[in-house]
Amino acid sequence: MHRIDDLLAIMARLRDPHGGCPWDVKQDFASIAPYTIEEAYEVADAIDRRDMAALRDELGDLLLQVVFHAQMAAEQGAFTFADVVEAICDKMTRRHPHVFPDADGKLASVADADAQTAAWEEHKRRERAAGGDDSALAGIARGLPEWQRALKLQKRASHVGFDWNDPRPVLDKLAEEIEEVRHELDHAADGSVDRARLTDEVGDVLFVGVNLARLAGVDYSAALRGANAKFERRFRRMETLAAADGRRLADLPLAEQDAYWDRAKAEEKSQPAPAQA
Repeated sequence: MHRIDDLLAIMARLRDPHGGCPWDVKQDFASIAPYTIEEAYEVADAIDRRDMAALRDELGDLLLQVVFHAQMAAEQGAFTFADVVEAICDKMTRRHPHVFPDADGKLASVADADAQTAAWEEHKRRERAAGGDDSALAGIARGLPEWQRALKLQKRASHVGFDWNDPRPVLDKLAEEIEEVRHELDHAADGSVDRARLTDEVGDVLFVGVNLARLAGVDYSAALRGANAKFERRFRRMETLAAADGRRLADLPLAEQDAYWDRAKAEEKSQPAPAQA
């Protein structure tokens, strides 16, 4: 059975400028970063599909990304894979004082999972403050998908009380932001929309949408994933219905396309709900 050392050796061999893989040798941190993000999403997809065989493979692909970055760093003399392991082990023991005793053998007391979450955030806050940034919003990565960064910004602000207590007021805010988008579209000078202002207003709508999901207790990512799946399912059914009539959607005006959409939607709604496991 292979061990982590075997994977490290494989990566080093692939990156060897003398006889390694030309593609792997050519890469740098910036060129590999998109693959790292993609592999993380594929892990999430395997989990969502409850496909354990796929999850095993996708976790391996994600581990390879960690090894790839560590190998490139080692080549620059910055750090090694062993340093990555050392850093995360140190961080996990430091942030779990209720599990791992301190130098005096003492354990911290944590009442429940919520208390641990609060303690974890406090540990991170102190670490960020020690690094010179004591803002409540410090340390939120800019490389996150923007919806996820919006969610983190909102959660951090809520820690200091800057938040609604109920999702209903957010609906009013959402309606307000939508009206501002409408205003930009309706009052464009000479029919020319100010793209910067419109982008700003649409951004506000999207930000408030994330806030609404958060306060309603809805997973924004899961909700959007479900909406995407529903749209794809219904659109494919539209194509099938049109083809059965000897037609192509691309050849039809929007009104007739909408009619197929309504049929696909009605069919779906008429089907019995799947049995609960």
